[in-house]
Amino acid sequence: MEECARCESNKGYCDYTRTYDVDGLAKEWNFTCGYDRHFNATRFAVMTISIYVAVSIFSFLGLVAIICISYKRIKKTITKRRRKSVFKRINGGLLLKQQKEVDPSLVDKTILFTSHELAKATDNFNENRILGRGGQGTVYKGMLTDGRIVAVKKSKLVDESQLEQFINEVVILSQVNHRNVVKLLGCCLETEVPLLVSEFIPNGTLSDRIHDENDEFPLSLSMRLQIATEVAQALAYLHSATSIPIYHRDIKTTNILLDDKYRAKISDFGTSRFVSMDQTHLTTLVKGTFGYLDPEYFQSSQFTEKSDVYSFGVVMVELLTGERPISLTRFGENRSLVAHFMLAMEEGHVLSIFNAMVIKEGTRNELMVLANLAMRCLNQIGKNRPTMKEVATTLEIIRTSHIPSTFQTNIGQVMHGDKISMLTYNESTSPSLTFTD
Repeated sequence: MEECARCESNKGYCDYTRTYDVDGLAKEWNFTCGYDRHFNATRFAVMTISIYVAVSIFSFLGLVAIICISYKRIKKTITKRRRKSVFKRINGGLLLKQQKEVDPSLVDKTILFTSHELAKATDNFNENRILGRGGQGTVYKGMLTDGRIVAVKKSKLVDESQLEQFINEVVILSQVNHRNVVKLLGCCLETEVPLLVSEFIPNGTLSDRIHDENDEFPLSLSMRLQIATEVAQALAYLHSATSIPIYHRDIKTTNILLDDKYRAKISDFGTSRFVSMDQTHLTTLVKGTFGYLDPEYFQSSQFTEKSDVYSFGVVMVELLTGERPISLTRFGENRSLVAHFMLAMEEGHVLSIFNAMVIKEGTRNELMVLANLAMRCLNQIGKNRPTMKEVATTLEIIRTSHIPSTFQTNIGQVMHGDKISMLTYNESTSPSLTFTD
């Protein structure tokens, strides 16, 4: 019995058997200790619990999967409706309204990209793809599925006025077709802010090329003349050759891009405006960049085509001197490049502030013609400035007649501090008179 008690204490069970003698009487009791029933019960309990847990897990995972799928579908539907709403209410509404006012046929000419296309092209607008940041937005480098390299401009989400500027750029560029104006490829209106797609210009801005002191290949005078001539021709086209005249309103070296052959391309038309043929000016809030801003426009808030001429004059001086519009080294009134240039003209030593490359390659005569042309563009009275067509014609004559020279004795004297005689900048600088010398 002790062995049976020990078996039961070990969670077994006792199995009793009797042994009988020949007379049929019980001879003795035998028992065995068994565990089979206990183990079978445990195994059954474990299996039951496992099945319950497995069913619970699969049910939970199934529920999670259903929730995820439903969430994605709902999100996709909401996004699709929001894009459609944004397209119609804001982006598309403004675009169609402005395009119809200018030219109804432009509506069908505008190429529309999807947000998915442009996200894929820019690697989801990866920061490594950023080409530049400006007042109106950020520009990304992208590659379309057909292999074309493009620039994708993403507007800043600030207010509706910023949005209008961006849409305005689309409208302006939709009707512009000039080799020296950045070509618009299309836009995307599905996102919260519109996206503008234009041709990619590989050699950066004119400002970078002028002011990069580490540039191994600085711009030669011939290249500077070519760039100035191309920008002038593009502005002349905008002012007088388009179906409706266009004032750019923000001409500066950072808005002039250079392609693979260093041809100039005017960009950034966010603040540009169409002008009806019977208008002589626009009365607007003063917008522009300090250092390039027409003082007459600043005082009157009346922007004319001659305001673009003034800004171009600053670009010319920047090309000739290699200095920035606002100096970080000069003080007082001479911090302004225009003031510094005018003072040098009045004192008769303007060539001494010209860029060394310009001095090395130019003749005294052609450089003085350029200096006087810049002075005419910078005249404080707008009506006394030349038109961009006149400027472009003069520059083309200078460019085609220019013969690069590495040694000019008369300019060498100027570089040693000698003053020179010059044309007074308020006199006519007709090329026919100048080049008979």
